[in-house]
Amino acid sequence: MTAGALSAGAVRRGRLAEARLYLVTDARRRKGDLEVFLDAVLAAGVDIVQLREKDAEAGDLLRWARVFKAAADRHGALFVVNDRPDVAVAAKADGVHLGQNDMPPAMARGIVGPHLLIGLSTHAEAELTAAPDDADYVCVGPVHETPTKPGRAATGLGFVSFAAGHAAANPARPWFAIGGLDTELVPAVVEAGATRVVIVRAITEAPDPAAAVERLLAALNTTS
Repeated sequence: MTAGALSAGAVRRGRLAEARLYLVTDARRRKGDLEVFLDAVLAAGVDIVQLREKDAEAGDLLRWARVFKAAADRHGALFVVNDRPDVAVAAKADGVHLGQNDMPPAMARGIVGPHLLIGLSTHAEAELTAAPDDADYVCVGPVHETPTKPGRAATGLGFVSFAAGHAAANPARPWFAIGGLDTELVPAVVEAGATRVVIVRAITEAPDPAAAVERLLAALNTTS
């Protein structure tokens, strides 16, 4: 393990610890505005951006990843690839995000090395408590049903409260609430104990994505 790898990993984990707003988006092929969109939302305050194209081939993912990485670098944000540790390495991304049925984090760690971030989705208390040390952060949800997770039942705010209690005993690993969240719903997850959220449609489908980011950050700063 090289000093450079350790340094890069420490920098990424430090930025992860400070992150509050995490955006998951596709490559915006229908709109054709990927670079403009990324610059707008990252300038408005998105801390982490994930490229999620579930059925895309590696070549397309790498092509889009170049745009994501360049935008993230311009704005000092983190760039994560969904599902594909190999693409994350090839694209020089900051990390990879895995689901429960994807490659196990320990196996992914063997591919991405010590300096890339690994995120893990969790949908139940048992999955959260069993999340391995190789996962640098976890996502908790979906809090509400969402078309981005078809067939996945909502976990509700109870799981958010459980995650907050679990985090109090395990403060080193950041966690994010996810699932159908928007400006109106974010204050409730904050009340339940979340300090970080993952957003999809409330930004990607907004008429003004940058303004949506600003509203979400304001909602995230809501206190009881």
